[in-house]
Amino acid sequence: MRDIILLAIMAFFISCDTTVVKSNSEDKTEKESQKIDSVQVNILDHPVIAIDKEELDNGIIIKWIKHGKGEVIAKGDMIKIDYKVFLKDNKVVDGNHLLNKSSIPFMVGFQMQTKGWDIALQKLKVGDYAEIYIPSDLARGEKGIKGLIPPNSDNILKIRIIEKTKPTREVDGNKVWVFEENSKNELAFNENEEILFHTMVSTPTNSLYVNTYRSGEPFKLRLNDSGTVPGLKKALINAKKSDRMFVLVPSAEAYGGKGYLDVVRPNEDLFYNLLVMDVIKI
Repeated sequence: MRDIILLAIMAFFISCDTTVVKSNSEDKTEKESQKIDSVQVNILDHPVIAIDKEELDNGIIIKWIKHGKGEVIAKGDMIKIDYKVFLKDNKVVDGNHLLNKSSIPFMVGFQMQTKGWDIALQKLKVGDYAEIYIPSDLARGEKGIKGLIPPNSDNILKIRIIEKTKPTREVDGNKVWVFEENSKNELAFNENEEILFHTMVSTPTNSLYVNTYRSGEPFKLRLNDSGTVPGLKKALINAKKSDRMFVLVPSAEAYGGKGYLDVVRPNEDLFYNLLVMDVIKI
């Protein structure tokens, strides 16, 4: 199961661990919440009865176990999900429970998982509980994941869409979701500071075209640096050490109609899965 860290969605939680300071009351609330949610997480192991079904032309099959009453999910939505991924032999190869998390944030439309996920999720609503068959060519394909997912393996995804989450802040269309922060860290990134951060960057058509976790070298950035995506600079203002965040930069605040080399197509938005390692006074 250690190979599970190869899945992109997990890297947000497992890489470069930092300490998050919480009050006793916050700890108690979180433990109570986890206790309640653990009952819900176990639902994913239970046999299910489908109440509705849709088969897509690409081979994806969606079976609804419960219909939610929330909004339809769209590209660019940040949702919280409770999920498990099974192979045909019922082996579990992925899921938030492996990290003792009652749910995980997920950005729709930017290949945080496989292409099949993004296609299927945009057929669901907030509150839905579904079982989704994803054929191998829309999952890990011929490569699979060594030691975990054999080549050409179809996936079965059981998923609950818990909620759609609004950004923590938004600047000129650049959206920021902060999931964890250390309240003791007071120094915020601005024109008199340098910020160091690890990140994975994706577009809707190019997953993880940047991944600093692999190289082990975080980015360093000052507000007066040239050549940096303008929207990212704006999004990082007031960020602090230990902040874990998602950042969605619209194309107009990124590379616009020109795109960037052969990695970002014209008019593509950018998605940053980001951890602030440090903010330094200069």
